[in-house]
Amino acid sequence: MSDKYSILLPTYNERQNLPLIIWLIVEAFKTSDQDYEIIIIDDASPDGTQELAKQLQEIYGEKKIVLRPRSGKLGLGTAYLHGIQHANGNFIIIMDADMSHHPKYIASFIAKQKEKDYDIVTGTRYVYGGGVWGWGLYRKLVSRVANYIAETLLGLGVSDLTGSFRLYKKDVLTKLMSVCESKGYVFQMEMIVRAKQLNFTIAEVPITFVDRIYGESKLSGNEIISYLKGLMSFFVQVD
Repeated sequence: MSDKYSILLPTYNERQNLPLIIWLIVEAFKTSDQDYEIIIIDDASPDGTQELAKQLQEIYGEKKIVLRPRSGKLGLGTAYLHGIQHANGNFIIIMDADMSHHPKYIASFIAKQKEKDYDIVTGTRYVYGGGVWGWGLYRKLVSRVANYIAETLLGLGVSDLTGSFRLYKKDVLTKLMSVCESKGYVFQMEMIVRAKQLNFTIAEVPITFVDRIYGESKLSGNEIISYLKGLMSFFVQVD
């Protein structure tokens, strides 16, 4: 059976970003010649994101653009679960819809996964070839220090624990979602912690993260505090 990739795009007020990110994903798969579908999980955006998604379905077809809305903002983890339930692919790609993650890296993710049949491929800003564009010094410092502390304490061998641009085998992601308990900023870190505990294989691909052009960043002081609490919890659990 040939591989199929289901791209999960959780959205909330992404009307301005959605047409371009969809176009870029479609173009990325044209060059890779892989089968794919894009699943939009919209949390009742008041800006008309769902209506625009329906227009995109008319352009690209409902088999390629799958709209699976929800009744409100219910969290990122449950958005992934919702998307998995409707995914037909044997691989899942998670990425942000706000243009922070450029679809041009998808081909590199797929190629890396095939090298050694990795369970997870994660994008990283913190190896040679990766980086961040558009952040101020404070935001860069917070992210870099957060990842450095996490890697020092947990020793997981993954350079970017908070990144959210990843490729998973579908069954692997389903298993991880069943054991992860965190919400918010710490969620992505727990996914890697649990993956290591379950002996899943992980590879990294350097990416350049670009700060959103439209809309507002969702990182807050409460998220940072939650991250630190989660980090200490995982430190106690990790052998």
